[in-house]
Amino acid sequence: MLIDFRFKTLNPIRDNVNWLLRPLEYVMLMPRNAFEATTEYFTTRGTLDIENQAMRARQAELSLLANQTEFLLVENQNLRQLMDLQKQIPFKTLPVEILFNPPNPISQRIVINRGSHDGLKQGNPIANDAGILGQVVRLYERSAEVSLLEDRDFAVPVQVARNGLRAAVFGAGRGNPLELRYLPVASDLEVGDVLITSGIDGVYPPGFAVAVISRIERNVDKNSSNVFCVPAAAVNRYRQALAILYDPQFDAKPSAVTKSGSAGPGAMAPGRRQTRARGMQ
Repeated sequence: MLIDFRFKTLNPIRDNVNWLLRPLEYVMLMPRNAFEATTEYFTTRGTLDIENQAMRARQAELSLLANQTEFLLVENQNLRQLMDLQKQIPFKTLPVEILFNPPNPISQRIVINRGSHDGLKQGNPIANDAGILGQVVRLYERSAEVSLLEDRDFAVPVQVARNGLRAAVFGAGRGNPLELRYLPVASDLEVGDVLITSGIDGVYPPGFAVAVISRIERNVDKNSSNVFCVPAAAVNRYRQALAILYDPQFDAKPSAVTKSGSAGPGAMAPGRRQTRARGMQ
């Protein structure tokens, strides 16, 4: 031991023995190394899964926030348009919000958050900045049921903005175009004509856009015309609208239809929704 300590005589022997035993040591350490590698793999995999789940949850939250932001922008724009409409209408209005659609596959109706307690009356029209949406048909203290234009056999007295021809628009059920009924073949109607409320029924104020003629089928043999229309206002798009508290005894005024075919307050024909029509006095 002294000689080895002093002169390092056993170093060659020790190196040779180490070289011979190195493979055996490596084989003996394989189970431990495999266990450590497996543990590290599953630990890393579990960490990545947790991080991935957290990132997916965050992505879903950001997507929801983005959708909500877009919804709020659209809602804000609609409210601004309704505020502009309120300034144009010369009689009282009441802001309303659509709560839900009753579970009735036959009728096309909605429920709003205003009722008799808020001054709403049965028969009051409901409109937005584009035109008439419907009419209050059932009244409660804090809510009301509104029949939309598309509701079957729902009728609105109208006149053609271009020439003043009077008629009535009828609903034909969910998803079906509106109809102008009981018109002769010789009626002066054209595709694209804007139909506005005539005001002769005492329910709807005159000059509000109702529909636009989309198709005309003339039957000469029966001397009748099948006229189909699309609503001027998107009846299933926004949640905010205006209830028009119209009383013909106090609010009715002389009306005149412009030759250009523009409709009354708050009414805009499709294709010209960026240009507000001139209000009827």
